[in-house]
Amino acid sequence: MESESESGAAADTPPLETLSFHGDEEIIEVVELDPGPPDPDDLAQEMEDVDFEEEEEEEEGNEEGWVLEPQEGVVGSMEGPDDSEVTFALHSASVFCVSLDPKTNTLAVTGGEDDKAFVWRLSDGELLFECAGHKDSVTCAGFSHDSTLVATGDMSGLLKVWQVDTKEEVWSFEAGDLEWMEWHPRAPILLAGTADGNTWMWKVPNGDCKTFQGPNCPATCGRVLPDGKRAVVGYEDGTIRIWDLKQGSPIHVLKGTEGHQGPLTCVATNQDGSLILTGSVDCQAKLVSATTGKVVGVFRPESVASQPNLGEGEESESNSVESLGFCSVMPLAAVGYLDGTLAIYDLSAQTLRHQCQHQSGIVQLLWEAGTAVVYTCSLDGIVRLWDARTGRLLTDYRGHTAEILDFALSKDASLVVTTSGDHKAKVFCVQRPDR
Repeated sequence: MESESESGAAADTPPLETLSFHGDEEIIEVVELDPGPPDPDDLAQEMEDVDFEEEEEEEEGNEEGWVLEPQEGVVGSMEGPDDSEVTFALHSASVFCVSLDPKTNTLAVTGGEDDKAFVWRLSDGELLFECAGHKDSVTCAGFSHDSTLVATGDMSGLLKVWQVDTKEEVWSFEAGDLEWMEWHPRAPILLAGTADGNTWMWKVPNGDCKTFQGPNCPATCGRVLPDGKRAVVGYEDGTIRIWDLKQGSPIHVLKGTEGHQGPLTCVATNQDGSLILTGSVDCQAKLVSATTGKVVGVFRPESVASQPNLGEGEESESNSVESLGFCSVMPLAAVGYLDGTLAIYDLSAQTLRHQCQHQSGIVQLLWEAGTAVVYTCSLDGIVRLWDARTGRLLTDYRGHTAEILDFALSKDASLVVTTSGDHKAKVFCVQRPDR
């Protein structure tokens, strides 16, 4: 299968570097890697050369002092033991997203259906400040690479950025209906995908703006590659584009049989950025070489592959890929499905290694850095830890009375922070089993 390249930039694709991201050491596609990572300052400086167009800025500050009240029990169908150490209970509706500050892993930002976003401390749940001013559900939130800035985005497309130390708003912008948002890994640059098919990139806080125009359909998911020079974006029509952030042009475009047969739901990259994994409502996960833009592997759960005469519409409704990621120490990838299947695939042999079943749909999965342990959260309100080498369940953590909608893992894998439909965010201390 051939991928379509919309520019000659493929030949000039910059060499890849190694960053601490989901990844693997042994791969099935031969790629060229740099002997060592470049200086992060060089990447940040190179992004300074990107030709942005000026956009309007809005500044609006607000700070509220909240007092965290003791946790009250929530009546629901998942009542049971609470394994959490800290509960953050200031949201008044479902909490959709959570992110930890990357520098210290001591702060969290959460956003919810109550149009609120809060920055709070993991150790005791104390509120630092509210990210005020949203008029719609806050579905995206995250800290910049150096933890100095925090961004929040709501469904209507209003994005806001605060300076963490001063708790003051320093930038805002109204884009189209928001699909996803992510900070650049090395510079104060924010990227977002919107329902009109555009991917936006801003320098913060000066607001310089650049757009990457996709097909006339939503840009449903995206990820900046570890080299900081490219981004992969998936679209509702099943196409995948790898963008050159500096030139503003697509390096590779995957569509038709190379793309997906339904909207993309998630995308991940391995540690050195040589491989990309994409997931879709078509129930397929595709392994793509970031260098060549070629599909080098296709993964599909056995339970779906064995079903005869299943139409596209039925298939999409019954199951889909919800989350995926690469192991950093073994050539393994994990794919989580809406039907509750966690599939562990061997990338070298391109075979299914383990299939771990949940009682309800998987919402998200994360690999623990430096080990073959994968964490899942699901609609049954439980966080589970799995040994990907054996497929064995190591332990689980309970405490929510509704589905878990998002979770984050600290760098040393000592803390798991979850958000839920029960209006709560919880901090779990992970007891590390002998593994």
